[in-house]
Amino acid sequence: MDAQKITAATVRADFNDLPAVVHYTRAAHELGLWSSERALIERNFPDRSAPLLEAGCGAGRVTIGLWSLGYRNLTAFDFAQELVDQAISLAAERGAEGIRFLHADATDLAPHASVLAPPFAGALFLFNGLMQIPGRENRRAALRELHRVCRPGAQLLFTTHDRDSSPTERVLWRLEAQRWTRGEQDQRLVEFGDRYFEDEAGRTFMHLPDRREILDDLAATGWRHIFDAMRAAVAKESRAVLDFSDECRFWVAARGISPS
Repeated sequence: MDAQKITAATVRADFNDLPAVVHYTRAAHELGLWSSERALIERNFPDRSAPLLEAGCGAGRVTIGLWSLGYRNLTAFDFAQELVDQAISLAAERGAEGIRFLHADATDLAPHASVLAPPFAGALFLFNGLMQIPGRENRRAALRELHRVCRPGAQLLFTTHDRDSSPTERVLWRLEAQRWTRGEQDQRLVEFGDRYFEDEAGRTFMHLPDRREILDDLAATGWRHIFDAMRAAVAKESRAVLDFSDECRFWVAARGISPS
């Protein structure tokens, strides 16, 4: 029997599973914003009264971090209901009850048009959330949806991994490319660059792009590239952050005109 391809339903079920809920809830309560996240948030979103949208908010780690920095016009959503429930609980515990939380899918925000009607001044999709959407066209759909609900010139801050980030990564992905050529890759994967693995956080799907892929995706969805850099070049992180997360690439893009 052929292996079933990973879908959005697969990823949603994995995030709603107990190990993932515990992992991300603990990080929201104990870890907070990374130094690199804080530096780029304060640099790119200087107006703390401007409406901001966080996609893939999980259990609220970044959302509550934004609130603690004085951002007061926040809307956040995730497609895993269990994580949204944890974020709502943490916000209440921290006295951040003005945050609007939604159970929503980044690839289709239309069902929440009434809440998302005012154009946002900026959007965030951190901790590689965009890359946990299976299928490149689906990731582009999410970028288009964020473009649609943001005002002209609004900035988007997000992270990805990077297949070319180190000599070791390049060697590993050359070997993986050979497996794909021979048809020996994990048959559950949707496209080259995908990984599906299990660790203390449970089962995790992740797409690892190269830099060219993201530049093309931004251009195709109406976003203008402004900045990108590996996390280590942005700020020095604590041991707790390094233990929690791998190296990643930060991206900043500005909303332009929708491509025809």
